[in-house]
Formats: sequence, C-alpha cells, structure tokens
Amino acid sequence: MMHSILRGGAAGAAGTTALDIASYADMALRGRSASDVPAEAADRLTEDVGLHVGGNGERRENRLAAIGALSGIGVGVATGVAVSVAHRAGLRMPWWLGSVVTGVLAMAATDASMTALGVTDPRMWSATDWVSDLVPHLVFGAVAYGVVVGADPRR
Repeated sequence: MMHSILRGGAAGAAGTTALDIASYADMALRGRSASDVPAEAADRLTEDVGLHVGGNGERRENRLAAIGALSGIGVGVATGVAVSVAHRAGLRMPWWLGSVVTGVLAMAATDASMTALGVTDPRMWSATDWVSDLVPHLVFGAVAYGVVVGADPRR
C-alpha cells in the first residue's frame, strides 16, 4: 500500500507540473494573466477556518497567491494518490480513458471546492473559460495516469 501512495504522490506531482506547463503556455500564447481565483479561494478558506494571513496590501496578496498555488499542488498530489490506490485495488482502464477520468477528477475536485467557497460559478463560464480549465486538467490526467500505470511493478 505504501508503494501505491508514494507512486500516486509522484504521479500527482508530475501531473501538476504538466498542468502548470500547459497553463503557462496558454498564458504566454494568448497573453492572458494568471487567475486570481486560487488566491480568492485561499482567502475565503483561511477566513472560514479562522486562520489569519499576515501582512497588508501586496504582501498579503502574495501570501494568498502562494497558499492558492500550494492548495492546487495538494489537490494534484491527492488526486494522484487516489488514482494510484484505485489502480492497486484493481480499477484498470485503458490509458486514454484513465487519463480522461483522472483529469476530470482533478478538475472536479478543484472546481467544486472553489464553487463551494463562492469564488467561481462554472455556470457563468464562457466556452473559452471551460477550454482554459479543461485542457490543462486533461494534460494532468495523461501524465498522472501514465505515471501510475507505468510505475506499477505488476505491469
């Protein structure tokens, strides 16, 4: 079991790196700015649990941006662990299907939590917004699921 957890953590980290590459490539190609939603979610979450984020102005905004990014990494690693444990338990899919399921799982975890915090509403997103969210998560899924399957010693 420990091997599956470690493999999943590595898969989630690799997938998160790939997601970041896809997102930053999109930003570079289209000249768009980074989303403020992760920082807004971090702000809401820290308030909801009673944590104080120190600093004022830009210093506080930078801390919230960092907490938002770290939260995204946490979701990616946790998704990788969940997929790896499911794989160990016998849930085997063709690579293409496992990639899509893994990517959609990560996207759902992220978007559902941010929607629950009230910082976004996917019902109001444009088609471009959906593509900007979906494509990096599918890249995440392809890499993370590939690592889970490729690192399975029983393969």
